This record gives sequence, structure tokens and C-alpha cells, in this order.
Amino acid sequence: MPRMRRKGELPTKTCVQCGRPMTWRKSWARNWDNVLYCSDRCQADAKKNHARAKG
Repeated sequence: MPRMRRKGELPTKTCVQCGRPMTWRKSWARNWDNVLYCSDRCQADAKKNHARAKG
């Protein structure tokens, strides 16, 4: 069983949309390399901005 870690020891990333730091979550364990956004709201805003730029 893996040892417990303090929250400060967990890996972090910066959200592509808002620039806020986000900390690793257990639900992201399988695809941590693919996580780009800190929340559903940031992901939706990014899609809106991308659609505006295209259209």
C-alpha cells in the first residue's frame, strides 16, 4: 500500500484557461498527463473561446 502524502507533496499543474494552480486528485490518477483544466467551467470557457476564434 502506498504511503500517505501531505497535500504539499502532491504534484501540481497550472490551468490552461485561468492560470490557477491545481493539485493532483485521486480521480485524475489515470490521466494526470492529459488534465488541462481545473474545473468544468474552465473547460467550457475554453471551448467557447475556441469556437469564437474559428467562427
